[in-house]
Amino acid sequence: RYTHRKLMAGKRTFRNQLYRAARDMGNVEAVKNGGVEGLAKRDARRAVYRRTNSVTASVLRALGLSGSRRRR
Repeated sequence: RYTHRKLMAGKRTFRNQLYRAARDMGNVEAVKNGGVEGLAKRDARRAVYRRTNSVTASVLRALGLSGSRRRR
């Protein structure tokens, strides 16, 4: 299975590095405050957000209420 990270492995912009660092820091905080269970809860929560945001965006695009996806 190809993930976004594998497909975009060559793209190492400063912005992407900042986002990755912020995500890593959030993971460290989750482990520090809740142990392995805290990290599992965080992963589950992020997966739900990813799914629901994706569905919402596709519905808005289908209704013409959102701009097309940005292409670089």
